[in-house]
This record gives sequence, structure tokens and C-alpha cells, in this order.
Amino acid sequence: MKILHLNPKNITTLPAHTLTIGNFDGVHLGHQAMLTALKKEAHSKGLATAIMIFEPQPREFFNPNNPPARLTSFDEKLTLLDEFGVDFIIKASFNDEFRQLSAHDFANMLNALGTRHLVLGDDFRFGHDRTGDKYFLTTLGFSVESLATIKINETRVSSTAIRQALSLGELSHAKELLGRDYVMTGQVIHGDKIGRILDFPTANIQINRLKPALHGIFGADIIAHKDGQLIDLYQCHQTGIKGLTPYSLFGAVNIGTRPSINGTQYRLEVHLPKFSGDLYGLTLTVIFTKYLHEEIRYPNLESLKAGIQKDVNELLAWQDTHF
Repeated sequence: MKILHLNPKNITTLPAHTLTIGNFDGVHLGHQAMLTALKKEAHSKGLATAIMIFEPQPREFFNPNNPPARLTSFDEKLTLLDEFGVDFIIKASFNDEFRQLSAHDFANMLNALGTRHLVLGDDFRFGHDRTGDKYFLTTLGFSVESLATIKINETRVSSTAIRQALSLGELSHAKELLGRDYVMTGQVIHGDKIGRILDFPTANIQINRLKPALHGIFGADIIAHKDGQLIDLYQCHQTGIKGLTPYSLFGAVNIGTRPSINGTQYRLEVHLPKFSGDLYGLTLTVIFTKYLHEEIRYPNLESLKAGIQKDVNELLAWQDTHF
């Protein structure tokens, strides 16, 4: 899979291809159906496959101070999309210049890229005047396949529905719409060491998004990577508690702003019970398995420590019943 950084003023022409366009936030079952159709159409027409995605996502651009929660970072998207064997990712920087493109300008850009066929959602629109759609493209000589929205148990599969499920801690419903457990991945970085003061050391993980899609206290399976290689933390250190997922350790997770210490920035922090080892520089994948409760504002550090201990005990008890 090759990545092209799109410059509307200096377009690199790709091999003739079938293209789909969107945010692909979450790469959920609806997106997966789109990707399956993309590959099928490309194969039947003898074309390469390409996906155009926007960074930042348009709603993040228009409202940076109160952006929508984001399901996947750009790197997480790439990892998920790579599983489908797509030939090209076209990364379009969504900025003032890009959003001012008219429908005709946008179509001309697609033609210059080498787009011959498109697979689009039935509600897709483009151009700053919103006049671009399937019918507009066909008048300009493109062939277009339009896919209807997928529903599961009467729920429309969408990034919005998944955000709503995660905001309520409904991990099983989010899993239904995603087709997999919800995960976040990031590198372990230095934090403020408050966990050590409380005798609950945590790994502070980069969230790589303006606002995460879930908040609160969770149980999770934690998988470690370094330079793209899987690391079995239990085998390396002989400490920690094995998770439900192969090669994982169980973790107690806090994701949010940490109101007990008057925090304002979103943090993703993982405590690995009974684990001893250096995690700095590793990339950790957090597989969310159990929602416990929302963040609580404790009156002091002593109460916070007692609350964390209670949460860890409850999550460990849940973990024991699922082995």
C-alpha cells in the first residue's frame, strides 16, 4: 500500500484506478463493505484500487475547539485499511484551499489523478457548493457504483452510531458495528508520575487525536510492539496478568481528563497489575473489553488511591470469570 500526499496544484497521476472517498473513521462494517466492493469493481475492470481520506477530518477543521470524538487516528486507519490490500491511499489535507474546490474542480482533480471508476456511499456529496454527487460524476464520464447503508438490528452502521455507543460504554454494541473489538494504539510517553505516587504506576499512551471516543474506567487487553514487531510482555518479564487476547496482559485503563487532579487534557493511562518492566518507547495496543464506570472526581489523593484499588479489584474479578 502506497501513500500519496495530495497537492491539488501539482497532482501526481496514479495508475488508472477505482476510487472510494471518505473519512473512514473506525473502518467499520459499512466501510468494510465499501472496500470489498472497491476491490471487486477494480478487479472486474482491470484497475488499481485507491482510497481518498481527509486529514484533518472536515468537522475537525471547521470546529477545532469542539471537534467530534474520533474513533481512529490516521496511523490506526492505515493499519486497518492495509488489511484490505488496497494499492493507494490518497491523503488529502483538508484546509481552506481544499474546501474551496468546486464540484467541477474536484472532478477535474480526480481525472488528473487517474480515477476511472468510483465506489461511493449513497449520500456522498462533494465540492464547496455541495452539487457534486453520483449523477454529476456520470455526466463527466466517470462510472460510479453507489452502495446503500448497512443496517444491523435496525441500527444504521455509521461512525456516529459507534461514537454514541462508546460514549455510553456500550462496548458490545460498538463491536457489532465495527466487526471487532474497539482498540486504540499509541506510543508510551512520559507523564506526570502521579500513578507512582499512588502506588499504581501507569503507562501514558499517546492518543493521537483531539478528542477520544470513550471516557471512563475500563478493563483491557494490552499488546506491545516495538519497530513493528510483537513483544510478549509476559514472556519477557514473567510478571503481570495474562489478558484474554493471545500475547496480551490485562490492564486497568483510565481515559479522560482526570478530574480528581483538575486535569484538562485527555489522557490514556494503563495500569498493568503485578507487572514490572520498562515500557517507555514501546507502542501499546489497548483492546477495550470491559466498561466499569465514568471518571469520578475524588476529594483527595487518599480517596483517589482507594478508588483505584477498588476499580482494579473489580476488573480483576471480572477478568477471572472470563478465562
